[in-house]
Amino acid sequence: MIFLTDLLRLCDEHDIHVNRESLPDGIQTLLKLAFTVTERRSQRRAVLGQPVLTKIGNVTIEMHRNWSDMLGFIGEVFSAFINFFRRKAQFRLSDLFFQIEAAGPSALFIVTLISVLVGMILAFVGAVQLRLFGAEIFIANLVGLGMAREMGAMMTAIIMAGRTGAAYAALLGTMQVNEEIDALKTIAVSPVEFLVLPRVIALLLTMPLLCIYSDFMGIIGGAIVSATMLDISFFQYFQQIQGFVGLSHFFIGVFKAAVFGILIAMAGCFRGLQCGRSASAVGFAATSAVVTSIVLIIVADAIITVLCQVLGI
Repeated sequence: MIFLTDLLRLCDEHDIHVNRESLPDGIQTLLKLAFTVTERRSQRRAVLGQPVLTKIGNVTIEMHRNWSDMLGFIGEVFSAFINFFRRKAQFRLSDLFFQIEAAGPSALFIVTLISVLVGMILAFVGAVQLRLFGAEIFIANLVGLGMAREMGAMMTAIIMAGRTGAAYAALLGTMQVNEEIDALKTIAVSPVEFLVLPRVIALLLTMPLLCIYSDFMGIIGGAIVSATMLDISFFQYFQQIQGFVGLSHFFIGVFKAAVFGILIAMAGCFRGLQCGRSASAVGFAATSAVVTSIVLIIVADAIITVLCQVLGI
């Protein structure tokens, strides 16, 4: 029909007579309806590019709205934690245990794989340089300190941001599309307490444990490279780490992991609750949750590292 309509208009513009009698009756009826009402040319608007100042203004307004929503969300989470300690929070313990299982034991395989590979990479990079000076034994210092203070917590957080944070955003976004969150508000149940609080607590509890496990797996990865490439025995390797890497370094990594867990859970839940009402908005919320989580992780890690340096820890 669109092709016939354009063809008839082209013929009219060139004063060409068209015989419509040979067309089927149904098509003739549709053409008659199409040409009964003349098209309103004023309804068509030319799509013009926005000026630069307009784009800057729109981005500024969007950033201001996001920051306002985020501050309000942080306040609601803080209020939910107060109700939790007062034992008045509206959520089920079964949901908390389920979220702990989903965020902890279910992530052990991918955390094991990435941590061992990161430990092996650190050891291999250090071996290339340290063997020039005959200081291969100090690879244990490099791997132990790097995994304990930085890489263990960082890699675990990035894995959980892509795995768990995106899942939180997609789940809450789908509930937003299906109006399930509106239903919770209708029956006077806080979505933050019922949906967000169990997820934040779950990551707060599981991230330090996963970080300790990641540290151990990374150290084992370094031990494998040391034993195969540099003929350093496992006893020498672990004895060197024990003498150089103290518990304070592990505590810093565990503290970072706890902070990262809170940031990942809050970023994922915030993007999920902020999701629009379409299917495409759910995918955008998941992507935005991962990006936001990684940015917050890097910023928080930099701040904690600088504070530790200033305090001499």
